[in-house]
Amino acid sequence: MEINAFVIFFAAIFTSNILLTNFLGMCSFLSVSREVESSFGLGVAVFFVIVCTTAINYAVYHLILVPLDIIYLQYIVFIIVIAAFVQLTELFVERFSPVLYYTLGIFLPLITVNCAIFGVSLFMVIRNYSFLQSIAYGAGAGLGWLLAILSLAGLRQKLKLQRVPAGLRGAGITLIITGIMSLAFIGFSGIAVIQ
Repeated sequence: MEINAFVIFFAAIFTSNILLTNFLGMCSFLSVSREVESSFGLGVAVFFVIVCTTAINYAVYHLILVPLDIIYLQYIVFIIVIAAFVQLTELFVERFSPVLYYTLGIFLPLITVNCAIFGVSLFMVIRNYSFLQSIAYGAGAGLGWLLAILSLAGLRQKLKLQRVPAGLRGAGITLIITGIMSLAFIGFSGIAVIQ
Protein backbone atom coordinates (compact mmCIF):
# COMPACT_ATOMS: atom_id res chain seq x y z
CA MET A 1 0.00 0.00 0.00
CA GLU A 2 1.38 3.39 -1.02
CA ILE A 3 1.56 6.06 1.67
CA ASN A 4 -0.28 9.28 0.90
CA ALA A 5 2.06 12.26 0.31
CA PHE A 6 0.03 14.30 2.83
CA VAL A 7 0.72 11.68 5.53
CA ILE A 8 4.42 11.64 4.62
CA PHE A 9 4.53 15.44 4.88
CA PHE A 10 3.08 15.58 8.39
CA ALA A 11 4.97 12.51 9.57
CA ALA A 12 8.24 14.10 8.41
CA ILE A 13 7.45 17.17 10.52
CA PHE A 14 6.38 15.44 13.73
CA THR A 15 6.65 11.67 14.08
CA SER A 16 9.74 11.14 11.93
CA ASN A 17 11.41 14.53 12.40
CA ILE A 18 14.77 14.31 10.61
CA LEU A 19 16.50 16.14 13.45
CA LEU A 20 14.77 15.00 16.62
CA THR A 21 14.05 11.36 15.77
CA ASN A 22 16.91 10.58 13.35
CA PHE A 23 19.40 13.05 14.90
CA LEU A 24 20.64 14.27 11.53
CA GLY A 25 21.81 17.88 11.20
CA MET A 26 22.71 18.40 14.85
CA CYS A 27 25.90 20.46 14.34
CA SER A 28 24.38 23.62 12.91
CA PHE A 29 21.24 23.04 14.99
CA LEU A 30 23.18 23.30 18.25
CA SER A 31 25.53 26.06 17.10
CA VAL A 32 23.16 28.54 15.46
CA SER A 33 20.19 28.16 17.83
CA ARG A 34 21.33 30.93 20.21
CA GLU A 35 19.16 33.63 18.59
CA VAL A 36 15.69 33.26 17.07
CA GLU A 37 16.42 35.51 14.10
CA SER A 38 19.52 33.67 12.94
CA SER A 39 17.83 30.32 13.64
CA PHE A 40 14.90 31.33 11.47
CA GLY A 41 17.22 32.40 8.65
CA LEU A 42 19.18 29.16 8.76
CA GLY A 43 15.98 27.13 9.08
CA VAL A 44 14.48 28.75 5.99
CA ALA A 45 17.74 28.19 4.09
CA VAL A 46 17.82 24.51 5.14
CA PHE A 47 14.14 24.11 4.20
CA PHE A 48 14.73 25.66 0.79
CA VAL A 49 17.82 23.55 0.12
CA ILE A 50 16.17 20.31 1.29
CA VAL A 51 13.09 20.77 -0.90
CA CYS A 52 15.01 21.79 -4.01
CA THR A 53 17.81 19.23 -3.71
CA THR A 54 15.30 16.46 -3.04
CA ALA A 55 13.55 17.29 -6.32
CA ILE A 56 16.83 17.58 -8.23
CA ASN A 57 18.29 14.41 -6.71
CA TYR A 58 15.09 12.51 -7.48
CA ALA A 59 15.33 13.54 -11.11
CA VAL A 60 19.05 12.80 -11.33
CA TYR A 61 18.61 9.40 -9.69
CA HIS A 62 15.66 8.24 -11.80
CA LEU A 63 16.57 9.89 -15.10
CA ILE A 64 20.34 9.48 -15.15
CA LEU A 65 21.74 7.08 -12.54
CA VAL A 66 19.18 4.28 -12.89
CA PRO A 67 18.99 4.24 -16.73
CA LEU A 68 22.78 4.32 -17.04
CA ASP A 69 23.11 1.66 -14.31
CA ILE A 70 25.52 3.80 -12.26
CA ILE A 71 23.57 3.81 -9.00
CA TYR A 72 26.83 3.23 -7.13
CA LEU A 73 27.67 6.91 -7.80
CA GLN A 74 24.56 8.19 -6.01
CA TYR A 75 26.41 9.40 -2.87
CA ILE A 76 28.89 11.44 -4.87
CA VAL A 77 26.26 12.82 -7.23
CA PHE A 78 23.87 13.74 -4.39
CA ILE A 79 26.66 15.57 -2.55
CA ILE A 80 27.66 17.45 -5.72
CA VAL A 81 24.05 18.53 -6.30
CA ILE A 82 23.68 19.65 -2.67
CA ALA A 83 26.99 21.55 -2.73
CA ALA A 84 26.12 23.34 -5.96
CA PHE A 85 22.68 24.29 -4.72
CA VAL A 86 24.04 25.54 -1.39
CA GLN A 87 26.48 27.75 -3.31
CA LEU A 88 23.55 29.28 -5.19
CA THR A 89 21.64 29.76 -1.93
CA GLU A 90 24.68 31.37 -0.30
CA LEU A 91 25.04 33.82 -3.20
CA PHE A 92 21.33 34.63 -3.00
CA VAL A 93 21.43 35.26 0.78
CA GLU A 94 24.59 37.36 0.47
CA ARG A 95 22.99 39.48 -2.26
CA PHE A 96 19.55 40.00 -0.71
CA SER A 97 20.21 39.76 3.05
CA PRO A 98 23.79 40.73 3.94
CA VAL A 99 22.91 40.96 7.65
CA LEU A 100 21.69 37.36 7.70
CA TYR A 101 24.69 36.31 5.62
CA TYR A 102 27.12 37.71 8.19
CA THR A 103 25.03 36.47 11.13
CA LEU A 104 25.09 32.88 9.86
CA GLY A 105 28.78 33.12 9.00
CA ILE A 106 30.39 29.76 8.36
CA PHE A 107 27.16 27.85 9.02
CA LEU A 108 25.59 28.90 5.72
CA PRO A 109 28.17 27.14 3.52
CA LEU A 110 28.21 24.29 6.03
CA ILE A 111 24.66 23.46 4.97
CA THR A 112 26.48 21.49 2.27
CA VAL A 113 27.62 18.96 4.85
CA ASN A 114 24.40 19.04 6.85
CA CYS A 115 23.64 15.37 6.99
CA ALA A 116 19.89 16.06 7.29
CA ILE A 117 19.85 17.26 3.69
CA PHE A 118 21.85 14.28 2.48
CA GLY A 119 19.74 11.96 4.64
CA VAL A 120 16.50 13.15 3.05
CA SER A 121 17.84 12.32 -0.42
CA LEU A 122 18.98 8.89 0.72
CA PHE A 123 15.71 8.11 2.56
CA MET A 124 13.81 9.11 -0.59
CA VAL A 125 15.71 6.45 -2.55
CA ILE A 126 15.70 3.79 0.18
CA ARG A 127 11.95 4.14 0.74
CA ASN A 128 11.31 4.16 -3.02
CA TYR A 129 9.15 7.29 -2.91
CA SER A 130 7.45 8.70 -5.97
CA PHE A 131 8.27 12.26 -7.02
CA LEU A 132 5.28 13.71 -5.13
CA GLN A 133 6.09 11.65 -2.04
CA SER A 134 9.73 12.78 -2.23
CA ILE A 135 8.75 16.45 -2.41
CA ALA A 136 6.31 15.99 0.46
CA TYR A 137 9.00 14.25 2.51
CA GLY A 138 11.56 16.96 1.72
CA ALA A 139 9.14 19.76 2.59
CA GLY A 140 8.09 18.03 5.81
CA ALA A 141 11.68 17.32 6.81
CA GLY A 142 12.65 20.94 6.12
CA LEU A 143 9.71 22.31 8.11
CA GLY A 144 10.45 19.85 10.92
CA TRP A 145 14.06 21.03 11.03
CA LEU A 146 12.91 24.66 11.03
CA LEU A 147 10.39 23.97 13.80
CA ALA A 148 13.01 22.23 15.92
CA ILE A 149 15.67 24.96 15.59
CA LEU A 150 13.14 27.72 16.27
CA SER A 151 11.87 25.89 19.35
CA LEU A 152 15.37 25.44 20.71
CA ALA A 153 16.32 29.05 19.93
CA GLY A 154 13.25 30.34 21.76
CA LEU A 155 13.98 28.18 24.78
CA ARG A 156 17.65 29.21 24.82
CA GLN A 157 16.72 32.89 24.69
CA LYS A 158 14.36 32.41 27.64
CA LEU A 159 17.10 30.59 29.54
CA LYS A 160 19.36 33.64 29.29
CA LEU A 161 17.05 35.30 31.81
CA GLN A 162 17.07 32.32 34.19
CA ARG A 163 19.56 31.09 36.72
CA VAL A 164 21.06 27.90 35.34
CA PRO A 165 23.52 25.92 37.49
CA ALA A 166 27.12 26.58 36.44
CA GLY A 167 27.76 22.98 35.37
CA LEU A 168 24.81 22.99 33.00
CA ARG A 169 25.35 26.33 31.27
CA GLY A 170 25.98 26.26 27.53
CA ALA A 171 26.16 22.88 25.86
CA GLY A 172 24.91 20.92 28.87
CA ILE A 173 21.51 22.55 29.14
CA THR A 174 21.20 22.73 25.34
CA LEU A 175 21.65 18.97 25.01
CA ILE A 176 19.20 18.30 27.84
CA ILE A 177 16.59 20.51 26.17
CA THR A 178 17.22 18.81 22.83
CA GLY A 179 16.72 15.41 24.47
CA ILE A 180 13.43 16.50 26.02
CA MET A 181 12.29 17.93 22.69
CA SER A 182 13.18 14.60 21.04
CA LEU A 183 11.07 12.74 23.59
CA ALA A 184 8.15 15.07 22.88
CA PHE A 185 8.39 14.53 19.12
CA ILE A 186 8.82 10.77 19.53
CA GLY A 187 5.64 10.87 21.64
CA PHE A 188 3.76 11.62 18.40
CA SER A 189 5.00 8.36 16.88
CA GLY A 190 1.72 6.52 17.38
CA ILE A 191 0.01 8.89 14.94
CA ALA A 192 1.86 8.01 11.74
CA VAL A 193 5.21 6.38 11.05
CA ILE A 194 6.99 6.44 7.71
CA GLN A 195 9.67 3.90 6.87
